[in-house]
Amino acid sequence: MADNKSAAKLDTYTWEGTDKRGNRAKGELRGSSPTLIKAELRRQGINPLKVKKKPKPLFGGTNKGKAITPKDIAIFSRQMATMMSSGVPLVQAFEIVGRGHENPKMQEMLMKIKGDIEGGNSLADALAKHPKYFDALYCNLVNAGEQAGILEGLLHKIALYKEKVEAIKGKIKKALFYPTAVIIAAIIVTTILLMFVVPEFAALFQGFGADLPALTQMVVDMSDFLMAYWWLVFGVLAVIVVIIKKLKETSKPFNDFLDKTILKMPIFGDLIRKATIARFARTLSTMFAAGVPLVEAMTTVAGAAGNVVYEQAILRMRDEIATGSPLQASMRQTNLFPNMVVQLIAIGEEAGSLDAMLAKVADFYEEEVDNAVDGLSSLMEPLIMAFLGVIIGGLVIAMYLPIFKMGEVV
Repeated sequence: MADNKSAAKLDTYTWEGTDKRGNRAKGELRGSSPTLIKAELRRQGINPLKVKKKPKPLFGGTNKGKAITPKDIAIFSRQMATMMSSGVPLVQAFEIVGRGHENPKMQEMLMKIKGDIEGGNSLADALAKHPKYFDALYCNLVNAGEQAGILEGLLHKIALYKEKVEAIKGKIKKALFYPTAVIIAAIIVTTILLMFVVPEFAALFQGFGADLPALTQMVVDMSDFLMAYWWLVFGVLAVIVVIIKKLKETSKPFNDFLDKTILKMPIFGDLIRKATIARFARTLSTMFAAGVPLVEAMTTVAGAAGNVVYEQAILRMRDEIATGSPLQASMRQTNLFPNMVVQLIAIGEEAGSLDAMLAKVADFYEEEVDNAVDGLSSLMEPLIMAFLGVIIGGLVIAMYLPIFKMGEVV
């Protein structure tokens, strides 16, 4: 009982200090008092400068049950890279990062990995036990760093890679969020108008004793149908959403169809293409710089491409490279990579600086994605306003047409 009471009194403290080399460090630890936190930090080789209790979330909220996200893994990668570059031993770094993490699930996973390492497993093997969060690419890079004795440097590359990939994903989500939100809002407003506003006008029009304009009659008929069969309409929509979600989770042919279709879309297709090329270049650059053989790296790069069209093309490139074909020649045959990218890769191969050239390609296309998102946002605003004007404005005009006609008659 005493243990349970003491555990219940543990609070989270944020701390700042310096390590043995004098480098600044900060993080979080759970404990019962600032004094014990400072003692624990000194035991870990950190000189605490500031320790304060972390404020509790408003309204009693907690992070219990919060899922581990790719962003959590990216932040963890950066923290581990920083810890190891500061001279903190691997196990101790896991202790600091794990105990200080605010997500209980992430904390539990990191403590399990720490236990595996203390039990004699390599870091790559310990991470591989959690494939949901540490994929083959991540584990291969860590393994390469451990084998070559450059784990510290590889962790920095992994952290940079994860941060860049998450930034690309964030930009694509940003491009898709605005139009999606507006379309959903338009559907909600249209439904409210058809179910609550149009029936009032329809009752008013019945006393006119004249035929309604075609547009008005169509809107009234839509309102009558929705009022009578709203359960069927929303039921069908819900079933469609569930089916699509299920197919995305379980059906590879359906996902392949979506990947192929989105590349053919006028505006979003170009955005996805640039993002995929950036991810391809960044992934291959990171693996090649880690010393992973090109043929072996291509298998992992294909899995990280994020689009089946490019995934299949990269696997074909791998087979051609295995038979002695240069990377730039195999890329050219796919007809999926711009000529500029192929030329830069050719220069990198000839100069023996393929990883650096791939990194430049990744930087260029990541900036292109950023510019494309900004341009897309500017382009979508007038299109969305026109869409709302046609839908909502059309309903309003349809309701007032009979009134205008009655005014003309009078």
